[in-house]
Order: sequence, then structure tokens, then C-alpha cells
Amino acid sequence: MTFKVEFTPEAEADLERLFDFLLDRAKTVEEAMRAHEAVEVLRTVAVSHLSTTPYSYRKVGPRPTLRELIVPFGTTGYVLRFDIRTPELVLVIGARHQREEDFH
Repeated sequence: MTFKVEFTPEAEADLERLFDFLLDRAKTVEEAMRAHEAVEVLRTVAVSHLSTTPYSYRKVGPRPTLRELIVPFGTTGYVLRFDIRTPELVLVIGARHQREEDFH
């Protein structure tokens, strides 16, 4: 079974926020390119992993369909929060850096 993976507008806003943060901190062209690469990695990993095995990731809260995927990147990584909405659809509902406090 394959799930369709979509990003909510809030998750898209989170990706833009993460990109802007990394771009603002970039001191070289290479670091600026890493900002773009980080967002692309998050999108690629979300689709490749969540389209086939969304139930294998850590549960978050009382709902069994709300889960988190850890995405390593560089020396740290990111967390994608997602909800398995139907047997055909996974919605990525948020993204944050691992060192951020939590989802808003």
C-alpha cells in the first residue's frame, strides 16, 4: 500500500521559516546552498518514508495517527510531525529543527 503525502499550509510555512533561518545565518555560498538542500531533503524524506511506512514512526499524544519522523541532517536534524488521515493520505502538519523547543 502506498500513501499520498501532502504538506499542510502550516507545514509549508514551517519549511519557509527554516529555510529563511538557515539562509540568514549563512556566511558563504556553500552554507546558503545547504539551506536549500535542507528543505529539499525534508521533502524527499517525507515522501519516500511516509508514503510506505508511516505507522513505523513515534506516536505523539493520545491519537495513534499523530506521529513524528526524525530527519538527520548535518550534525543535528529536523522533526516532521504528521497525521495519518486515511488509509490513503498522510498529512505533514509541521516541521521544526531538533533544537527548537516544540511545535507551535
